[in-house]
Amino acid sequence: MTRQQHWTTERIPDQTGRVFVVTGANSGLGLATTRALARRGARVILAVRDEEKGRRAAAEITGEQPDADLEVRRLDLADLDSVRAFADRFHADRSRLDVLVNNAGVMAPPRSLSAQGHELQFATNHLGHFALTGLLLDTLSAGRDPRVVTVSSPNHRQGRLFLDDLSGERAYSPMGFYNQSKFANAVFGRELHLRLTGAGSPVLSLLAHPGYTSTNLQTSAPVGPVRLLYGHLLRPLAQTPARGALPQLYAATHPDVRGGEFIGPDGMAELRGRPDRVRLSPAAADADTGHRLWELSERLTGVRFAFPAPA
Repeated sequence: MTRQQHWTTERIPDQTGRVFVVTGANSGLGLATTRALARRGARVILAVRDEEKGRRAAAEITGEQPDADLEVRRLDLADLDSVRAFADRFHADRSRLDVLVNNAGVMAPPRSLSAQGHELQFATNHLGHFALTGLLLDTLSAGRDPRVVTVSSPNHRQGRLFLDDLSGERAYSPMGFYNQSKFANAVFGRELHLRLTGAGSPVLSLLAHPGYTSTNLQTSAPVGPVRLLYGHLLRPLAQTPARGALPQLYAATHPDVRGGEFIGPDGMAELRGRPDRVRLSPAAADADTGHRLWELSERLTGVRFAFPAPA
């Protein structure tokens, strides 16, 4: 990919007739992504934990774009029952999904557990998105230029899987477990690409990251030094959500992307800039790690992907 120094949302192709699901669409990167897609004619389903916040976000967009085609639906990624309910409702009234943007996330909260007893960051950032993707894969397979865009982070390069203490019961570090969840996102996105390709599926799996972007991710959950550093001291250096959303928008809409690509900012240390292909860490590309995480995720979520038989 050449450096996309002049790529902006104005260069997104017409998305009229395409259906998108964006998780965490009520604020930050998700809201910026939804706004840009709606502006180009897409129908966007805002998948949000708090429906009232989702309705306010949708009203904000329609106030700017009266013809925006938006729908708000509840999805709590930390609760696998909620993920299944969302997928069941989607299947009840739709047979096709063109793009799933796995955007929502939490960052460095105090240790807590999900409804099913998993560490909250791993549950929300990875397991919920793994389950959602698997449950909607049949509708994606029927989509037009279908894609799954999973949002990771440069922090995936500092992450690893704590397989001997996945819930952080013995030792919990807010940023260490955040890095684990972003590592899992990266491993999942690549492994999904390999499995889709092996099955001859038309669905593309891509990864994206926003660099350092000012959102409520840095202030709503982190505590102590993490909140001070990312939520306050470094915040003036951050990109706006509109700029930070460019890589995931590029991955979701650019006609020339290929499955397996990782899109992030092209500037120094990938903290800011225009969307370009960036490097996946060797650890995240390890085949054994990919297989191990996939099997673990299937066991913890109870979701098995129904890939088509290879031609």
